[in-house]
Amino acid sequence: MRASRTVQKILSNYEGETPGVKANLCRMLMQGKLGGTGKMIILPVDQGFEHGPARTFAANPAAYDPHYHYQLAIDAGLNAYAAPLGMIEAGADTFAGQIPTILKVNSANSLMSDTAGKNQAITGSVDDALRLGCSAIGFTIYPGSDAALSMFEEISAMREEAAAKGVATVIWSYPRGEAITKDGETAIDVAAYAAQIAALLGAHIIKIKLSTDHLMLPEAKKVYEEQQIDIASQAARVKHCMQASFNGRRIVVFSGGAKKGADGIYDDARAIRDGGGNGSIIGRNSFQRPREEALELLGKLVDIYKGRA
Repeated sequence: MRASRTVQKILSNYEGETPGVKANLCRMLMQGKLGGTGKMIILPVDQGFEHGPARTFAANPAAYDPHYHYQLAIDAGLNAYAAPLGMIEAGADTFAGQIPTILKVNSANSLMSDTAGKNQAITGSVDDALRLGCSAIGFTIYPGSDAALSMFEEISAMREEAAAKGVATVIWSYPRGEAITKDGETAIDVAAYAAQIAALLGAHIIKIKLSTDHLMLPEAKKVYEEQQIDIASQAARVKHCMQASFNGRRIVVFSGGAKKGADGIYDDARAIRDGGGNGSIIGRNSFQRPREEALELLGKLVDIYKGRA
């Protein structure tokens, strides 16, 4: 497999990385129907941990089976499949080498009390990722949580170990917690800040949410207004988040969120494309649909990122 010039250019932005990390990034970027384009679609299936099995899979019972997700990602021609330890283990042998995998190494759950704070437990390791043939580890941080500093220290250590062993790091950077209002979780100033934090922590791939034009932080709001930063459209906000990710020198994918109509998903993808983002990481909006419907939706997303729709 020869890397395209587009992928070679992306890899050149990771100047401090080992050949092993770059090889795994290359593997994901060259995989599937978007291989070589610099765009990515990743299937994440960690919602069973986060929200519980019925809320996650009952809408499409076939999705209770971990093999379903491996096969969906392969048949849809996606770049990678991300999941916690148990789900990766449940299909690692059957699907070995057929789709790059990302081991989600920390997780939260919906059974905790409201007073527990926003945090995640470490539930996997770099050695697990190596044992299972994963291309990357995935780790969630919550900027704005009182536990955020501990989370930063955890991923800093795990990222160092992963890089030394040739494994890439994906950081889910989701603002939430005691310092963040509900509207602030998707505010553009907070989203850009979250992307910058992930980049500074050494993320090779950054996962953030699409943002609104809301500005939560008073001091940041002054700068946005004084400098007339364009945040009017979704594409403009994607562009700004790419600026915050080392001016586009880091791969950034945007999450799909809760299940919604197909037209909204397509509009989001066009905004990501037009704003210079690298793609989508789309879970519930794919696997909660019947398989054929999901394949049609993911195929349309591929066409959008190729500029065909």
